[in-house]
Amino acid sequence: MSAMEVILLERVEKLGQMGEVVRVKPGYARNFLLPQKKALRATAENKERFEKQRAQLEAVNLKLKGEAEAVAKKMDNVSVVLVRQAGETGQLYGSVTARDIADAVTAAGFTVDHRQIRIDRPIKTLGLVQTRVMLHPEVAVTVTVNVAKSEEEAERQAKGDEPPAAEEIFEAPPPAAEAAPEAAAEPVAEEKPKKAKKAKPAAEPAAPVDLPVADKPNTKRSKGKKKSRDEYEDDED
Repeated sequence: MSAMEVILLERVEKLGQMGEVVRVKPGYARNFLLPQKKALRATAENKERFEKQRAQLEAVNLKLKGEAEAVAKKMDNVSVVLVRQAGETGQLYGSVTARDIADAVTAAGFTVDHRQIRIDRPIKTLGLVQTRVMLHPEVAVTVTVNVAKSEEEAERQAKGDEPPAAEEIFEAPPPAAEAAPEAAAEPVAEEKPKKAKKAKPAAEPAAPVDLPVADKPNTKRSKGKKKSRDEYEDDED
């Protein structure tokens, strides 16, 4: 889709100054610039109309700018506290929105709209966050948003006495890992675990061998048996 040309009726950040004709995306023009009366379609009729009202528009702009600068001086060093639930690591159960900040700043005595709050990134953790408030297209002031789980914790955070979050504590080395003041011993190379030797299967016992009865020596005589007569004769010979 082709770009749309518009005439800026005030300064728009990162876009241009009052009276400039700029090209923008049609969606950006229809959803933001035109409804907020920050621009007009750059038709021949609107260009002529703007030139006739330029002096008046610039005078009004200077007046509003001066009023915004006066308010900005009063808002210098303003800090607001937002109490939110969070986990042990400081992660919020949800997030802080621009409307939350606008309500807190308004409660502090400075009426602002949530569309004037500029959040560079979503606020999803506890801590101190610097946020811009656009009091005027050309005047911005910084507000400190103190997100904490209680008023007491917010006071400690503001003083810088709040301890680090749990995940930061866990990153520190344990006391046992600290090096001793004496010279450290040379590192010992790790021994590679030896492979377990496979057990050899036990040898089967040899089967007993029976000798022939004839080969066995007859070394024993029967007890109590007398010699025969022939045996006595053999002994005398």
